[in-house]
Amino acid sequence: MTNVVVFLTDQQRWDTMGLHGNPLQLTPNLDRFAERGTFCEYAFTNQPVCAPTRACLQTGRWPTDTGVYRNGIPLPADADTIARRFAAGGYQTAYIGKWHLAEMDDEPVPPELRGGYQDWFAADAVELMSDAYDAKLYDGDGVLHELPGYRSDAFVDAAIRWLSRPHDRPFLLFVSVIEPHHQNSRDAYPAPDGYRERYENRWVPPDLAALGGSTQQHLGGYWGMVKRVDEGFGRLLDALRSLGRLDDTVVCYTTDHGCHFKTRNGEYKRSAHDASIRIPLAFHGPGFAGGGRRPELVSLLDVAPTLLDAAGLPHDDLPGRSVRDAVRGATDWPEEVYVQISESQVGRAIRTRDYTYAVTAPDADGWQDPAATRYVEDVLYDNVSDPHQLANLAGLASHREVADQLRDRLLARLAAAGEAAATIEPAAPRSAGQRRATPL
Repeated sequence: MTNVVVFLTDQQRWDTMGLHGNPLQLTPNLDRFAERGTFCEYAFTNQPVCAPTRACLQTGRWPTDTGVYRNGIPLPADADTIARRFAAGGYQTAYIGKWHLAEMDDEPVPPELRGGYQDWFAADAVELMSDAYDAKLYDGDGVLHELPGYRSDAFVDAAIRWLSRPHDRPFLLFVSVIEPHHQNSRDAYPAPDGYRERYENRWVPPDLAALGGSTQQHLGGYWGMVKRVDEGFGRLLDALRSLGRLDDTVVCYTTDHGCHFKTRNGEYKRSAHDASIRIPLAFHGPGFAGGGRRPELVSLLDVAPTLLDAAGLPHDDLPGRSVRDAVRGATDWPEEVYVQISESQVGRAIRTRDYTYAVTAPDADGWQDPAATRYVEDVLYDNVSDPHQLANLAGLASHREVADQLRDRLLARLAAAGEAAATIEPAAPRSAGQRRATPL
């Protein structure tokens, strides 16, 4: 039977990868891993904020389906998670790192809120109870352990220790580091000593160069955090190789959402822009070796069925698709990714190959309301001619027909996700030279 390891980072932009054009050589281990396996070139989160995305990853279901549509809502204790499905299939399951699905802040997560994972070395809101050189996690008995070293290294070390134990069953190991997420207590990106300095005043992604935000203040540290995470990921792969488990283990690398450095709203995510929703995603191992660059639009909703498929476990009841279907030549892949947005707004979006189309609910509260029945067009981007999404086309007569087509496709995705029937009103008409009042 195939072992499975998931390596999840937090708030990592898609263009941190060399394979996505980053020239700073931040991710040589991830790039090599993706080139040898299956690289999902167009991968997206379905909800650009922590807890809803993590609920999606653990269940393979929409955030509005699990009830975890925003931060601060625990995953139901009886949720049908991948941990429970793998355990039912005879697997040993383990979770290490950030959980963020129990609403326990800095307290230990009780067993009933651990999603069914058998072995546990984790904490709920890691960003609230640890720091770059003050790593802490709770064991399965609720005992707090202080871990030496830089935080992502400490979490990787814990994962390697777990892998080094004798295992008489196949395993699912979920490793969740918090880097390169900002440190909430001081709104900083604390890279290891010397790493921020290495990358300050270097390459800046075009969207950040155009819009500014907190880029100049934070990008050097952010790049440094990504570099150190990649080094840790390389050590994890080396451990699997030295233990003789690399060839019989499916490894998935991804993140929960991106980071736009306060360029699209007042913080780092919670928008429909690629800076928020486009992510790194790659698989390696049995069934994925030599899968190449996949052109399909893949989302995190597809990760659970992909992992279950790799293990030979049932997954046909889930709304996502196994990426192995694409590797095997499936031609009926969905032509858009559906995105739900909360907290900053009640928003909905689709991201196609050519366009990003997003709507927001003016009468709804992003914290109180999981969905709405009335939306208004907010943004429309031509991702071919404007890949950095700097020109909002919503409201332009020249793109009314395109917007109408995308509206119908978005409404169909709302219905497919089990949401109530809704209406989408057109954006207010404007001339080509008139700027929208909404953020870029």
